[in-house]
Parts: sequence; structure tokens; C-alpha cells
Amino acid sequence: MADQTAATHDLLAYVRKVSLRDDDLLRELRETTADLPGGTAMQVMAEEGQLLAFLVGLTGARAVLEIGTFTGYSTLCMARALPADGVLVSCDIDDRWPAIGADFWKRDGVGSRIDLRIGDAAATLDALLAERGPESFDLVFIDADKANYVRYYETSLALLRTGGLIVVDNTLFFGRVADPAAVDPETAGVRALNRMLHEDPRVELSLLVMADGITLVRKR
Repeated sequence: MADQTAATHDLLAYVRKVSLRDDDLLRELRETTADLPGGTAMQVMAEEGQLLAFLVGLTGARAVLEIGTFTGYSTLCMARALPADGVLVSCDIDDRWPAIGADFWKRDGVGSRIDLRIGDAAATLDALLAERGPESFDLVFIDADKANYVRYYETSLALLRTGGLIVVDNTLFFGRVADPAAVDPETAGVRALNRMLHEDPRVELSLLVMADGITLVRKR
């Protein structure tokens, strides 16, 4: 069995050269985010943003749920891939960072597709379940506080239609999931979700060794 190819700096540069389709607005938002405290670590890679947009189109999604907005880079990528009458509900605990993204959404002409919800994510998900009902989303992207990943996943699965897709970010969590000495709540939360997904008969899954680990979960 062939081993995983190491993503060296040169190889990653090659991958970006032959596969990344970028533009000035996306680059500007990434650069703006990188200048913020923790911005480089918290924003999704350009390749991941492109993958998210690809998955929205591939699944024919018309309703997308995002848990964790930050500066809205992934939000912008996915909103672009939606049809004109599609909706992306994005949740964040504070409006400080999403306010940065909102300007870019407006400039790109996709602001009307984005429904930003500010507040505790678990409470927001419960409210969406009451408001929209079960199986009301086609795709869910989870990229928020890791300690609550299991809770977010369970409610997201209820909100997701049969055959729909959940995309979970940071499922390798900087490699700490494989380090027995890492026992902090965030690492423990990611490990707990990874174990749960592996044993969950309700879904099919694939953990991609890309970026910081991206797990694709398809609801049976």
C-alpha cells in the first residue's frame, strides 16, 4: 500500500499552481484575515475554500449551514456556488469578525444569499431546528469551537436531509489528535467526534488528509 505523499512547501506550491483558481477578492479577504490576531491559524486554506464551493455545486445544495463564520472566507466561497435563490445560514458567537466578511460578501454580490446568526451556536442550531424543521439543509460545514463538536454534529445531522453532506474541519487538529499527551478540551472534542463518526451507522465517511484534516460525512 502506497504511503501518504508529504505535502512539502514546493509540492504545495505546485498543487496551487495547477489547481487553485483564485481571484483578487478572495486574496484580499485572506490577506485581511491574516493580519488579525490568530488569523492565519483560524482561516481556511484557499484550497479548502475551493473544495467547499466544489462540494456545494456537486451536491446541488440550495440550503447550506455553516457553524463558525470568522471573517467569512468559507462563507463567501460557498455562497458563490449556490444558485441565486439559495441560502447560506452562517453562525458565529460574535459579530466582530463576520462584519469584516460582510463587506466582501456585498462587494461580490452574494450578500443576499447569506443569513448571519449571532449567538451561542448550540442555541442557534436548536432554534433552526424549531424554525425550519428536520432535514432542511443540504450541506453543513462545521468549523467552530472543537470542545462542542459532538453536540454540533448531532444537531446538524438532524437538520441535514437524507443523502446530504456534513463537512467537518480540523479533524486532525494540528496533529494533536494522535498525541496522547494532548488532553485539552479542544483536542478531546475532536477525538470524541472522530471516534463517534467511525462507529456511527447513520452515515458514510471519509477523512481527507488535507489542510488540518477534513472529514466528509454523508447521511444515509
